[in-house]
Amino acid sequence: MSEIQEKVHKVYLDGEWIETGEEMQVKNPATGDVFASVAAVNRDHVRAALTAAQKASPAWRSTTARERGALLHRVADEVHKRANEIAQTITLENGKPLAQSKGELAMTEDHLRWFAEEGRRAYGRLIPHQVQGRRNMVVKTPIGVIGAISPWNFPLVLAVRKAAPALAAGCPVVLKPSSRTPLCAIAFTECLAAAGISGGVFQLVVGNARMIAEEFLTNPICRKVTFTGSTEVGRELIRGAAETVKPLSLELGGLAPLLVFEDCVLDQAVEQTLVAKFRNTGQSCIAANRIYVQNSIHDEFLKRFVAGVQRLKTGPGLEPGVDIGPLINQEALDVALRQVEDAISRGGKVLYGGKRMAESKGYFLEPTVIDGVTEAALCMREETFAPVAPITTFETEEEAIERANASDFGLSAYAMTRDIGRIFRLAERIEAGTLGINDGAPTTSQSPFGGMKQSGWGRELGSEGLDAFLETKHVSFGGI
Repeated sequence: MSEIQEKVHKVYLDGEWIETGEEMQVKNPATGDVFASVAAVNRDHVRAALTAAQKASPAWRSTTARERGALLHRVADEVHKRANEIAQTITLENGKPLAQSKGELAMTEDHLRWFAEEGRRAYGRLIPHQVQGRRNMVVKTPIGVIGAISPWNFPLVLAVRKAAPALAAGCPVVLKPSSRTPLCAIAFTECLAAAGISGGVFQLVVGNARMIAEEFLTNPICRKVTFTGSTEVGRELIRGAAETVKPLSLELGGLAPLLVFEDCVLDQAVEQTLVAKFRNTGQSCIAANRIYVQNSIHDEFLKRFVAGVQRLKTGPGLEPGVDIGPLINQEALDVALRQVEDAISRGGKVLYGGKRMAESKGYFLEPTVIDGVTEAALCMREETFAPVAPITTFETEEEAIERANASDFGLSAYAMTRDIGRIFRLAERIEAGTLGINDGAPTTSQSPFGGMKQSGWGRELGSEGLDAFLETKHVSFGGI
């Protein structure tokens, strides 16, 4: 793929690729240079998209789940055929290493195929009657037009986590991807069009996030908004939805603890901690944000962990063998450096990294390990979207659980242990929507994903991911 794209990429409205007269630029975070432009919508475009979705809704919801699933399988086929090209696009606009972009494509395809089949299992039920001559039934029906807002850090797969189950449930979708990473959403839309999606069933809008979200929230045609992003923006969406009591699905920020217990398999614990911390350059809502190591194994774990970090290759994502790419922009780099400086000022000791890569014009931060980090440090209280690993120690299991839960967030958590009793205790007591036991990448299509506390509302993936786009309706029959 060429680094420079001369054309302005179009948005997709009511089955047509449209130029709007306005555009937004897309930068490559490995260089800081603009390499593409995308048409930007205004509020009238968003309103028209919702109207087109409303017109398409009766026909789409009346198709069988099998027919909708067949279309999603065709979309998956198209994604599979273009996987290498789309992976390069993700790396160019997001910065992540190409191998990780290819992994995102593989999970995207798996999500599509999972919901293609799961749509056929939107079961209702018959309820044993309590009154003679009356019967009761529960049916599941599509909630209606969906406004979907996806983020930049996993720009394709997190968009598909919203679009695939909504479409499988019989709901038209208007997708707003991040303006930082819209190109892979455009490619995905091309796959939908090639697979035969009809008119207003799926549309793509790119533009000002606040404006688009306001139209989603205030327009009665949009029956639900699903969003992945920061807790701060999630709160704004909650306030905006309050006026019309509009349903929301929110996957928000995280502050994931990772607990390393003395009974773990040490090399396995190091390997999985590296994955949990440094995958996607640490720019993940489920990334290990706070690493707690039991005091008895602290020194040996640290020795092996630092050695593992030293082996990570940092550079542009299209270079072979790269493990750590650039951060998304200068602001993200500045925030990460501020967290590193704050940890040092509070007694933390940098064992590796800690600086911007001066020889690069992109937004690169050396993978960083800081030991002896106190709970007061910013990186232990704020989400760290960067390759920065703060480490501290604990003595007992009870202490580890207490410190892990001492947060307003609860999206994910990790524990490295072989003690089966401890595993059950952690499963019951750790306040997080996902708990990875000796597993630094626990997300799967068939399992629910979402947070507790200020990490969000609702669940994606699994059967719960489909149910998020269905209404539960009770039907009572009399005179029987």
